[in-house]
Amino acid sequence: MHTDHINLVSIPRHIAIVMDGNGRWARTRHLPRTEGHRRGVKSAREVIAACAERGVEVLTLFAFSSENWRRPKSEVNALMELFVAALRREVGTLVEKGIRLRFIGDRAAFTDRLQEAMLDAEARTRGNDRMTLLIAANYGGRWDIAQAAAHLAGNEPVPAECGESVLASGLATAGLPDPDLFIRTGGEHRLSNFLLWQLAYTELYFTDVLWPDFGAAELDSAFADYGRRQRRFGRTGEQVESSV
Repeated sequence: MHTDHINLVSIPRHIAIVMDGNGRWARTRHLPRTEGHRRGVKSAREVIAACAERGVEVLTLFAFSSENWRRPKSEVNALMELFVAALRREVGTLVEKGIRLRFIGDRAAFTDRLQEAMLDAEARTRGNDRMTLLIAANYGGRWDIAQAAAHLAGNEPVPAECGESVLASGLATAGLPDPDLFIRTGGEHRLSNFLLWQLAYTELYFTDVLWPDFGAAELDSAFADYGRRQRRFGRTGEQVESSV
């Protein structure tokens, strides 16, 4: 499916993706798990470019969850090295394509070398405005809500009208639209502690395709499915249709 076959109205402003299936992709090919992660970087590169070309405003990729530290130490170390290498290799392309890179999550657990690479990549792309790419690294949805609540509690006096917008202003994604479309590859049907607050009204799309096999064509299939849905936000179907 090509870009010109997609109704531009059906292009989500913000897409959030759980990139699942790297390990299984490698295992079925009798390769090390790290090889699956390397191939996953290639898929991420293709999807980032495709999203920018199709007019997506924000793309959030779940790169490393706060629970991923429980994986074998050798795999975690390999992931960290891959992370640093990918950042240094890809940041130039992001600059050329006008994509701004931001990281969300608790960076304190990462090595100084990785934190420096993250800061450098953010600084080099800060002036870009074609698309914002959020990389969720050492991120957890519960952590995000907890740190937003702590931020709010530290701002005394606490506003009398402590509504949703006040708490949302302390989230890692503050200032950005909530995701319109959530994609999870790899066949699992769960959120895995990802953007728990932000996904309240998001359309969910699950595919059996493993992340290393997911590219622009699969992205377009997700867009086509999204375009057939009616987003109601609590209203009836008749109300939505009458407001169009």
